[in-house]
Amino acid sequence: MDRQPQKASFLYSLKAVVWSFFGLRRKRDFERDQQGMNPVHIIIAALLAVAVFIGLLITVVKFAVK
Repeated sequence: MDRQPQKASFLYSLKAVVWSFFGLRRKRDFERDQQGMNPVHIIIAALLAVAVFIGLLITVVKFAVK
C-alpha cells in the first residue's frame, strides 16, 4: 500500500519558517518538511515572519531612541 505523505498545515509551515530564522531545525524535521510542505505556504509564512521581524526591529529602535 502506497501512502502519500500528509500535506502540512499553514501553521506548521509558519512554525518551520520561524525556527529556520534561528537556524534551529532538526535533520529529521527538515526531511519530513521536504515531503509535505506546500511552497505557497512557505512563501506566505516567510513574508509574514519578515514583516513581524522588521516591525519588532523598528519598535525596538524607536524605544531606544526615546
